Amino acid sequence: MNKKYFEFNIKNTITGSFTGFINGVFGSGGGTLLVPILNDILKLEEHKSHATALSIIVFLTTASSVVYISKGTYDVSLTTKVAIGSILGGFVGAKLLSKVTGKFLRISFGLIMIIAALRMVF
Repeated sequence: MNKKYFEFNIKNTITGSFTGFINGVFGSGGGTLLVPILNDILKLEEHKSHATALSIIVFLTTASSVVYISKGTYDVSLTTKVAIGSILGGFVGAKLLSKVTGKFLRISFGLIMIIAALRMVF
């Protein structure tokens, strides 16, 4: 087996395990961790990083949700209501992704992360 291929798979496994753990504990990690990891460590192009992170989030949230539902720490009514809007927003966002530059994605994503961090601290 090719050594480079094996190392790349180890990075993928570590990335998945780390983001899965953070998602399970904090309820986030998909976009906040995956996009920078996919860009900087796995060297994926900006647009593909965002799209790939969104696809991976499906698995992160499914795994965490199974545990949350089984423990009763889940608001099904609220989830249903918010999901309706998030589906619409997801379609619009995915359509817009291909129309913006990588630089715009990086800057806007960074600003959103800074605002989120400040809100959590204060």
